Amino acid sequence: MLNSRLEPEAIALARQQLAAAQQILVVAHVHPDGDAIGSLLGLGLALKNAGKSVQLVSEDGIPGPHRQIPGSDLVRQKFEGPVDLSIVVDCSDRERAGKALQKIDMPDWNIDHHITNLNFAKLNLVDPKAVATAEVIADLIPAFGLEMTPDIATALLTGIITDTIGFQTSNLTSKALRLAADLMDMGVNLPMLYRRSLVQRSFEAVRLWGAGLSQIERDQGLVWATLTLTDRQVIGYSGRDDADLIQVLFSIEDAHIAIIFVEQPNQSVKVSWRAHPGYDISKIALQFGGGGHPSAAGAEVAGTLAEAYAAVIPATRILLEKDGNE
Repeated sequence: MLNSRLEPEAIALARQQLAAAQQILVVAHVHPDGDAIGSLLGLGLALKNAGKSVQLVSEDGIPGPHRQIPGSDLVRQKFEGPVDLSIVVDCSDRERAGKALQKIDMPDWNIDHHITNLNFAKLNLVDPKAVATAEVIADLIPAFGLEMTPDIATALLTGIITDTIGFQTSNLTSKALRLAADLMDMGVNLPMLYRRSLVQRSFEAVRLWGAGLSQIERDQGLVWATLTLTDRQVIGYSGRDDADLIQVLFSIEDAHIAIIFVEQPNQSVKVSWRAHPGYDISKIALQFGGGGHPSAAGAEVAGTLAEAYAAVIPATRILLEKDGNE
């Protein structure tokens, strides 16, 4: 396997493989966020405009806030037929792609920015210094000789806005800000994307927040809340995520680490962490089979809510004490 932080040799090889490919599969991770969908659509549209036959797959579809991104109607929940180039975007490991890769032994390309990436493809185009996978793809599009269009710029800027939570994460760089400005110059309405992606919520999502906040707990710099299957069913929230409630928890004064537990229908619990600088929660997520960044990470833990609490809370407390004393 060839690993890369966008070395010229790896880009040259990828460009050669792309030129030879016609049937291309692009897959995003399960429970997709704005960066996963923005990366999927940004790359997919660029390939489609270049005359490639492209299948765009997201097992869980597209979350409501991102359904207005150009090209959303092209996304399917599974792929059909043979492909001669398979690409996974915004996944730190193969399992994050879900069932979409069942028929593929090893993906051809892995395009990502997570520091916990396991380099699981034949060619790994991974840049942990990028603020989003969308930033990596924005670099690759001209390197591959592909055209940047306003629709592609809209998708990529969505990924950057959401993964930096509106340009406020600790890994934000001047390069990312310059890229955002360049994408705006393509005609993208950044304030509109910001509102749709980070501010606007459905009535059901806000009711879900209420259910979670009614169960919030705190213990010495650690805060957490829970969303059950019953909560989502009673409220009528169709997603399997937390509707970004984690950001509300993380805004609490003196909360160094915030956690949210979201019960899933397959006897598992989706766990999301957020942490202030100085705490590396990617280590905890990796411990539970997940991944992410030092300040934002997630994992899906097998078992009941009680079992997830029993494993995750003590492990996070240990990290909180250890990193806090360094």
